[in-house]
Amino acid sequence: MNAMTRHRSYVTASATVFALVALFQVWRAATGLPVQIGGFAVPVGASWAVAVFAGALSAWGWRSR
Repeated sequence: MNAMTRHRSYVTASATVFALVALFQVWRAATGLPVQIGGFAVPVGASWAVAVFAGALSAWGWRSR
């Protein structure tokens, strides 16, 4: 496997993971699923922000392949 093939595989895997994260965050925000980290309730707006950010990273990864 040459370097270019490894790079493309890595970018594809990363873009897929970011797409899954974005989809999960949209689902979490749409359903209002409560999330707590160390006693701190994470607001739903944070999920929308993370969904946009992860979606942008996923799109960037798919375009750079």
